[in-house]
Amino acid sequence: MSLSPATSESTQAITLPDIPILAVNTAQAVILTSDGELQTLPHEQARLLVHKKPVMVCHAPYTRHRLGADDLFAFDLLELFAFVHPAQFAVPTPVGLAKALGLSAPSDFEDYPFTLMEAAQALLSDLSKEIRPTESNGIKKADVLEIAHTMGLNGKGWPWAPFACRALGHDYDAQMPIMAKPAMNIWKHLPEWADRAPEPPPAHDPVSAKEAQERLEQMLGVGDKKAELREQQREYTGQMAKAFAPMEEEGRPHVVLAEAGTGVGKTLGYLSPATVWAEKNDGTVWISTYTKNLQRQIDGELDRLYPHPEVKKAKVTVRKGRENYLCLLNLEDVVAGAALAKHINQVIAAGIMVRWAEATKDGDLQGGDFPGWLPGLLGWQYTRGLSDTRGECIYSACDHYHRCFVEKTIRKAQHSDIVVANHALVMIKAAIASDDDPLPPRLVFDEGHHLFDAADSAFAGHLTAREAHDLRRWIRGAEGGKQSRARGLKRRAEDLIEGDNEALADLDAILHESMNLPAFGWSRRMKDKSPQGVTEKFLILVYQQVFARADGKNSPYSLETQTHPLIEELPAAAAALCGKLRDIQNPMRSLCARLRKKLHEQAETLDSDTRKRLESVAASLERRSEHNLSGWIKMLETLQDDDTDPQSGFVDWMAIERVDGKSVDIGLYRHWIDPMVPFAKSVQPYAQGIGITSATLRDATEDDGENWRVARERTGVNFLSPEPYEFAVKSPFNYTEKTRIIVVNDINKNDLGQLASAYRALFKASGGGALGLFTAIQRLKGVYDRISHDLEHEGLPLYAQHVDDIDTGTLVDMFREDTHACLFGTDAVRDGVDVPGDSLRLLVYDRVPWPRPDILHKARREAFGKRRYDELITRLKLRQAYGRLIRSASDKGVFVMLDSGLPTRLCGAFPEEVPVERVGLAEAVEITKEFCN
Repeated sequence: MSLSPATSESTQAITLPDIPILAVNTAQAVILTSDGELQTLPHEQARLLVHKKPVMVCHAPYTRHRLGADDLFAFDLLELFAFVHPAQFAVPTPVGLAKALGLSAPSDFEDYPFTLMEAAQALLSDLSKEIRPTESNGIKKADVLEIAHTMGLNGKGWPWAPFACRALGHDYDAQMPIMAKPAMNIWKHLPEWADRAPEPPPAHDPVSAKEAQERLEQMLGVGDKKAELREQQREYTGQMAKAFAPMEEEGRPHVVLAEAGTGVGKTLGYLSPATVWAEKNDGTVWISTYTKNLQRQIDGELDRLYPHPEVKKAKVTVRKGRENYLCLLNLEDVVAGAALAKHINQVIAAGIMVRWAEATKDGDLQGGDFPGWLPGLLGWQYTRGLSDTRGECIYSACDHYHRCFVEKTIRKAQHSDIVVANHALVMIKAAIASDDDPLPPRLVFDEGHHLFDAADSAFAGHLTAREAHDLRRWIRGAEGGKQSRARGLKRRAEDLIEGDNEALADLDAILHESMNLPAFGWSRRMKDKSPQGVTEKFLILVYQQVFARADGKNSPYSLETQTHPLIEELPAAAAALCGKLRDIQNPMRSLCARLRKKLHEQAETLDSDTRKRLESVAASLERRSEHNLSGWIKMLETLQDDDTDPQSGFVDWMAIERVDGKSVDIGLYRHWIDPMVPFAKSVQPYAQGIGITSATLRDATEDDGENWRVARERTGVNFLSPEPYEFAVKSPFNYTEKTRIIVVNDINKNDLGQLASAYRALFKASGGGALGLFTAIQRLKGVYDRISHDLEHEGLPLYAQHVDDIDTGTLVDMFREDTHACLFGTDAVRDGVDVPGDSLRLLVYDRVPWPRPDILHKARREAFGKRRYDELITRLKLRQAYGRLIRSASDKGVFVMLDSGLPTRLCGAFPEEVPVERVGLAEAVEITKEFCN
C-alpha cells in the first residue's frame, strides 16, 4: 500500500465526528449532544442515553468504570493524543489535555465536553501539520498516513482513523487492502548503535571539598534554574566528597552515611563531587534511587551541568533493568498480527506503539517519555508487556539487535560519566557481579532508607508456581498452541552449538526435564486438585498445609504458615522435586561450561555479535542454574530436615498469595533475616567509595547513638566498613510555621462510619489537596464508597488506588494537576507521592502503620530488638509520610492521625519543635480549615 502526499486537489480538512461528548465524575455525567444541548444527568440515565452509541471521551476505561457501561463505544481523545503527540506528557483528564495542548482549562465540570471538543480540533489540526516522508524531502520515518489507514482495519478498527486520514489530506478508503508490517515498519529508520573500545580503568584522584563546592556553585548558577546557595547545602556537598577519596586498603571502601533533611538540596550535593570525580578520573559514577520520581529529578538536575542536549546525551545515561525497555522484536510480532487480530485493540495498540517507538528517547516503558496511562487504554500485553520480561532475548540473532534500546543503553552507560540507575538494577548486578562484569567502583545510593527492602527483594528465593512456570517458559517457549511471543532456549542457543553433539545433548536434556515444571493452566489444575508433574504435586501439598493451618481463610488477604512440621506426604514430594530440579540443573551447568569453553577456544575467530550471544546465553544459564535452581534445591533440602538450624540466617515459610481474595500463586519462600549480609558481600569486592543518603536514614529516638546504629544496620554499613563517616544536616525549613500535627482522640478507628465522616470533614475543611493513607485496602474501599459522591458535589474529585482502574503513577499525576483533588492510597503509595505546592496540603492516616505481623517480620523482630524493631519501622513510615507535606520552602500542610492510640514514643518521627496536638474531630476540622485556607 502506498498513499501519496496531499496535493492541491486533496487538501487537509479538520472534521470532527458528529457524536455526543461525554465526561463523568463519581456522581454525574455531563453530555454535549450532537445537537449542541448540554445535559447533566445521573449515571443511570446517561448510561441509557449512550447505550451502544459512539461518544467522545477522555480515558475510555475510566469512563466505562465510573458510568458502569462496559459496552461504551468510545472515541478516546487520549488515544488520539498518543498518536499525534507520541512521547509527550499529558495528565489524562480534560484539564490535563487542555494544558498539554495550550488550551484554556475548563473552569467547572460542565465545561468538560467543550474542552474535549476543542482538544479534538487541536489534535487533528496538529496532525495536519505533520510532514510526511517523500523522496524529495529526505525524511526518514514511517508514514503517519499509512499507519492511520492501517489502524482503521477496513472500517472495523480505530474509530479516529477516517478523521486522522482526512486531516492528513486523504479520504479514508475502507476497501484499500491492509498491509500492517510495511505500513508500520519503523525499524529501518531507527538509529543503530556501534561498539566502542572498552574504557581504561579510572584514575584515583580525590575530590576536595573545595572542588565539590565550586561545582555546586556552578550548577546553581545556570540559566533559568538559578538558585541561592544555602549553607546547609554547601556543608553537605563538602562532606559528600569524602566518598570519592582513593581507597587505601583492599576490601575497605570509603563509606559516607549522610542524612539530609528535606530542602537541603542533597541531589545537587552529591552530584557535584560525583561529576568532578568522573571528569578528573575518566570514570563512571552510578547514582541509585528507589523511585522513578527521584530518577527523573536527578536526570533533570543534570541539565544544569549539561544544558546542551547532545553533551548531556554523551555524559549521562538513565539505566533500568532489561524488563523496562521496549523489545522491538516483540513489537514486530504485534504489528505482524495486527491485520488479522480478533480484537481491534491490537491494531490500535500497534499503531500507537510504533509512533511512540519512533519518537521515544530511550524506549523506557516504565517512565521517561512513555505515558503511564497507555497500558490502561490499550492493555498491558500490547504496551508494557512488549518488554523482555522473562529473559527471552535472542541478542544478535534478532534482526533489530543493532537498534535495540536495551543494548544501546547498556553500551552508552559504559562510556558515561554519570549513570542514574535504581536500587533493583544495582541489587541484581550485585547478585550476579563477576570479574568479567563488575559493579562500578563508585556508588551513591539516594533514598538509602530503602536499601534494606531492595536487598530483601533481590536476594530472596521463591519456589512458587509462577516462578517455576516462568522457568519452564524460558526453557521451552510457547507451548500447547497458546499464542505467545515467548522464545525458548532452543531458539536462542541451537545455532550456537551446531555440530557439538554433547552440547546438543545437554540442550535436549534441559528441554526434556523441564516438562516437570508447571505448564500453562497450572492455576486451574490447582483449583481442581488435579496436578500434573512433580512440581504441581508438591505445590498442591503446600496448598493443603497452608490452608489447613493458616488463620484468615475467609479474608481477602494472603495466607501463610510455617514449614514444619510437614504434613505426611510432603517430605517425599519435596525429595522427588529436588531430584527433578537437579536433573534440569546438571545439563544447564554442562551446557554453560561448553559455551564458555567455546568462547575461550575460538576467541580469535568469533565475531563480536556471536561472542555477545555466547556470553549472554551462558550468563543466563548460569544465573538460572546457580541462583534460581540452587536456591530452590537448598530450600527443599532444608524442608526435608526436621533439625533446621535457627542460626542459618534465613527464614522459610509456605504461602498462598491472594489478590482481592483470589489465589494467584502458591509456594515455598525463603528470605534472609538480614538481607544486607548478601548485599554487602556482593558489593564489597568491587566498591571503592559508597555514599548512602536520605532524609530519613536514622531512627528518631532521644538516643542519637542508637539512631546512627540503626542507620548502619539498615544500610549494611556494618558489613562494608568498620569506620564509616557519618553526618547529618538539618532541614532549613521552619516546620513550626509550615505544619500542624494532629491526633484525633474522639473517634473509633474500628467504626467505618466514624472513619468516613472524619475523612469527609477534614477533606472539605482543606478544600481538597488531601491525601488519605490506609493500612488496609478494605477500609480504603469502604470509606471511598461512603464519601466520594459528597466530595464530588463539593467540587473535590476523589481518586483512589484499588478503586479507579488507573495505575498509581497516573493517579498521582491527576491528583497533582488539580489543587482541589483528593487521593486515597494504601501505605505503600506514600513513596510515590512527590507533590510540592498547594496540591498536597493535608495528609490523613487512618491508623498507626504498625508492621504486618507475618512470619518474616516475626523472625526479624526477634533478631533486631523485638518491640524496638516494630517501633523503628513504624517511625520510619510516619517520618516518610510527614515528609511528603513539605517539599519546598513555600509549602505548608497539616498531618492528621485518626488513631488516638498513637504512642508518644513514636512522635519522635516528627520535628521536635512542632507540637503534637491531641484534639477532638471538630477542633481538628477547624484547625485544618484555618491553616489550609
